[in-house]
Amino acid sequence: MADGPLAIGVDIGGTKVAAGVVDASGRVRRRARRDTPHRSTSPRVVEDTIVSAVEELLAQEADVVAVGVGAAGFVAADRATVVFAPHLSWRNEPLRTALGERLALPIFVDNDANAAAWAEHRFGAGRGESQLVMVNLGTGIGGGIVIDGRVLRGRFGIAGEFGHLQVVPDGIRCECGNRGCWEQYASGNALVREARSLMSAGSPVVSDLFARVGGDPGELTGPLVTEAARDGDALARELLGEIGRWLGIGIANLAAALDPGTFVVGGGVSAAGELLLEPARAAFRGQLTGRGYRPEAAIVAAQLGNEAGLVGAADLARVGAADLAWSEAVEHAEGAGDAEPSPAG
Repeated sequence: MADGPLAIGVDIGGTKVAAGVVDASGRVRRRARRDTPHRSTSPRVVEDTIVSAVEELLAQEADVVAVGVGAAGFVAADRATVVFAPHLSWRNEPLRTALGERLALPIFVDNDANAAAWAEHRFGAGRGESQLVMVNLGTGIGGGIVIDGRVLRGRFGIAGEFGHLQVVPDGIRCECGNRGCWEQYASGNALVREARSLMSAGSPVVSDLFARVGGDPGELTGPLVTEAARDGDALARELLGEIGRWLGIGIANLAAALDPGTFVVGGGVSAAGELLLEPARAAFRGQLTGRGYRPEAAIVAAQLGNEAGLVGAADLARVGAADLAWSEAVEHAEGAGDAEPSPAG
């Protein structure tokens, strides 16, 4: 597989633009990185950053067939337009056209979580699974769906926004404007919010976390809570267990709707491993519709880490370029057939 065509994947996050040349086995051969321009800048500045990283890689690898871009935000079903990106200045931005005018390669744009789900399906924890749902736990919750070897994007391209499923009517207010969204209970933000709440209340059970941040709750992060849990801190483990419980509840709801064979859990919070996944599986089994009378989907940790989005964007672009070449070949053959009908008519 590694001998197949190369593609470039670009993963655009809130702080960095990561690009890489990826071979057909999912291996990243070369990398380039840039800082993400501030959200107040114009779309052109972000496009300049992408083009700069891609051109750096093209100067080192000539046999690239396509470029895939994974963006955090809503990407239209045409895989060309970024409808809305909360961390960037893209609003109905025709990104594929803008990049296509500057890069002489086929361009494919996708949601970053779709790209990560595809990467795990092809090369990671979901390899060989035809019905896969990926749940990405970061500051919020994103996700991707792969059904029968295809990414399910939805009619408008916005499928997989799992974080905004309502799990608690009239619950905690979410940044999206609604209340009780899943990501307010099972995400990095939720983990840090609960820990800081106890710290601000002066609870003695957070003494270890206080020590880790020098007494400043504002310095607390999700990775620090995970580190404390791994070191045996009882409160940190309890907090991760609660996040895991909510994760399992939400996954049970997704199972009722989609019935996949495997749930892959990725994102920064998933670094907690079994401290998160064990309580998630327990809650999942307790909430699953028809429990005891149906097969249970596996809940596993993602394998590709921070490079899943980059790898998936590249592989989706490779597949897209092959489909495009095939379509063009068929059109050419049909055109030739119209001009010179075969003897058989």
